[in-house]
Amino acid sequence: MTTTIPFVARTDEDDRGAWLEALGAAMPAYRIRPFSDLNAEERGAARVAIVADPDPADLTLLPNLEWIHSLWAGVERIVSELPVDGPKIVRLEDPQMAKTMAEAVLAWTFYLHRDMPRYRRQQDARIWKMHDLPLPSQRTIGILGLGNLGRVAAGKLLQQDFAVCGWSRSGTLMDGVETFSGPGGLGHVLAKSDIVVVLMPLTPETSGLLNTDRLSAMKTGASLINFARGPIVDSDALLKQLDRGHLDHAVLDVFDREPLPQDSPLWAHPSVTVLPHISGPTNRTTASAIVAANIGAYFETDRIPGSVDRARGY
Repeated sequence: MTTTIPFVARTDEDDRGAWLEALGAAMPAYRIRPFSDLNAEERGAARVAIVADPDPADLTLLPNLEWIHSLWAGVERIVSELPVDGPKIVRLEDPQMAKTMAEAVLAWTFYLHRDMPRYRRQQDARIWKMHDLPLPSQRTIGILGLGNLGRVAAGKLLQQDFAVCGWSRSGTLMDGVETFSGPGGLGHVLAKSDIVVVLMPLTPETSGLLNTDRLSAMKTGASLINFARGPIVDSDALLKQLDRGHLDHAVLDVFDREPLPQDSPLWAHPSVTVLPHISGPTNRTTASAIVAANIGAYFETDRIPGSVDRARGY
């Protein structure tokens, strides 16, 4: 008898269809079915579910669920919405995602390093003027968060001869990167970095981490890239630092509310680049293969893959 695995998602119909197709191709031995299509027997038999921004109410209707496999790397919403004694949560850890994110970090670091925002303003004003270009080795890039995404991004930057420093909660060490931890270490990274890249998970400890005091502690003329989660950066405080000229530019791919509301001042601010959460998109093919391997191993060994630490939030 073929095992049925629920797919529980609050994404749009086209996205759900694309995921069902990719997962079905990667897992031909299983039946991947939308939650709404399951009968009472299938719901009761489900031990694992694949989820993409799931409705918690749907998951409560799977009474024997032991764990869920998220299709996203970020799981803070699931952690906040599910009860502490709910099913274990396995986040997606896809090497391709880390490579894709590292490409984005490198691309937008060069965007700032090569002073593209200034040249865009000059074009608008029809100004023909060249500016000196420092060597990459003369730019310090600070990475906040040295998990898998941060380490791969740091490696890409090192290959291009940028000076790289990093901060992490646990004090992660990395060859070629000057690493720090703790509040004092964070202040040190902010003070010395020409470009700060945010790649840490959103947790109760990191929410609002880059507030007025910490943004003020950044190097004068520095820029910020946030590819993590919007609430880590206080948007109002960021705008004030940009307006007063303490910070030069911000590349923002994540926001407190998404899509970014039409009336947000970030849209039209001359020192802000707004991106629609595109820095580290999940690749359906590689992600489905990882989900298939994890679920296949579970049904063979009855062991759940490493799950999220609810206390840490990731």
